[in-house]
Amino acid sequence: MERMTISVTGMSCNGCEQNVETALQNLDGVSRVDADHEADTADVVLVDGVSDDDVNAAIEQTGYDVVA
Repeated sequence: MERMTISVTGMSCNGCEQNVETALQNLDGVSRVDADHEADTADVVLVDGVSDDDVNAAIEQTGYDVVA
């Protein structure tokens, strides 16, 4: 299991958090997600088979930006 915290910009409300969480939970290999619009972060627990690029792409496809 791998835990990662991703910096995400563009989230401004609970609905934004939900969008990011849903996008990431739909990826195979993501066990848990907790997005926080006030901290501009998404905490992700990966089980197996998902890359950082996959996670970042899923967030960006929802309309938010990942900060390296």
